[in-house]
Amino acid sequence: MSRLRATFVISAADPAGFPAATLPEVAVVGRSNVGKSSLINAMTGQAGLARTSRTPGRTRLLNWFRVETQSKPMHLVDLPGYGFAEVNRDLRASWQPLIESYLSERETLKAVLLLMDLRRGPEAEELDFVPWLEARGIPMIVAMTKSDKLPKNQRMMAVMAAKKQLSLRRDPFAVSVQTGENVEATWRAVANAAFPKAR
Repeated sequence: MSRLRATFVISAADPAGFPAATLPEVAVVGRSNVGKSSLINAMTGQAGLARTSRTPGRTRLLNWFRVETQSKPMHLVDLPGYGFAEVNRDLRASWQPLIESYLSERETLKAVLLLMDLRRGPEAEELDFVPWLEARGIPMIVAMTKSDKLPKNQRMMAVMAAKKQLSLRRDPFAVSVQTGENVEATWRAVANAAFPKAR
């Protein structure tokens, strides 16, 4: 399903600021500095749509982006990164209830796009987070970013290791926004999750 246009909608620091739950949503989740904003920009074909930064922890709010597809609109929702961030511990701790509330209670959430750095693989947060999503019946797409940083013969080994560690049914995507590797495949998986009957 091709996308035609994407626009920023709103940022929210609490549920009162969330937009009306009228469109299907896919949340983009991952460690700080894993490349969430870069992948959102690459998938929508709009550089600069989501702000990127070399400073981990830059995304501190939930950010909604409306993506116009061929027939229907949807939302991508960029969540604050977890793990290391150059913000104080209390602020990081305040994000967790907000994120968990959104993921547990958002009626229009169709799936989570979980990003991991291919070079690092799953860490403690992902090993906890994946079962948390599964327990709530939230569909998941896993993309392993920065694949261009590893030699090609090591990429598949890293993908297979992550699949085994996380007990995933499907292979994660090895993705690079620099080379374009699997950006389109990841977008198709996101669109199919948002519109399960649209093929």
